[in-house]
Amino acid sequence: MRVLLVEDEKPLAKAIAKIFENNHILTDVVYDGEEGYMLAEENVYDVIILDIMLPGMNGLEILERIREKGKNTPVLLLTAMDTTKDKVKGLNMGADDYMVKPFETDELLARVRALGRRPQEIFHDSSIEFCDVKLNINSGEAVVAGSPKNLTAKEAQLLEMFLRNPNRIVSKELILDRIWGFDSLAAENSVEIYVHYLRKKLVKSKAGIQTIRGMGYVLKERE
Repeated sequence: MRVLLVEDEKPLAKAIAKIFENNHILTDVVYDGEEGYMLAEENVYDVIILDIMLPGMNGLEILERIREKGKNTPVLLLTAMDTTKDKVKGLNMGADDYMVKPFETDELLARVRALGRRPQEIFHDSSIEFCDVKLNINSGEAVVAGSPKNLTAKEAQLLEMFLRNPNRIVSKELILDRIWGFDSLAAENSVEIYVHYLRKKLVKSKAGIQTIRGMGYVLKERE
């Protein structure tokens, strides 16, 4: 699972990130609203956790903007604003859950995991594409440079991750989490094997999967 935490209280943010790390939850931490919104737009997360009172852009503004863009990533508002009016407003604006500070660690973990089990996002389009690579999300069928390609289920899942994040680094850890799950016995070499399989399917494509040493992979147009 990968989480975005937008919290301007640095000691609290670091403490939450450490708790998540100890529970196999990858966490991107930022301390201001504008950077939080940028990451929410650029990356794929299982859950987004927002404080409301943030510098730059408050949590409700971030929530409103990402919902306007059609992103249905589960959002948890984690804030000191504790009135019923505050809670109703946040939930009505599109938050999936609302927790008040101070909070119990076990409850936060349980709520985040529950949100992470929800379907990731609802996309109206049944297919996604980049360059000359097109994938039908429902059937798992791919077309590469005009030619249909047969993909295994995991190859289709991996290609979908790359197509949703073109020109962005996708880490091995995120791939393992999304496709195999942290409870799986799969190791990082499983990712390397399936990336190799996928590269063979894309050999005639204008798009290729590039290895970024120590960071992951990126799908980009070949030079």
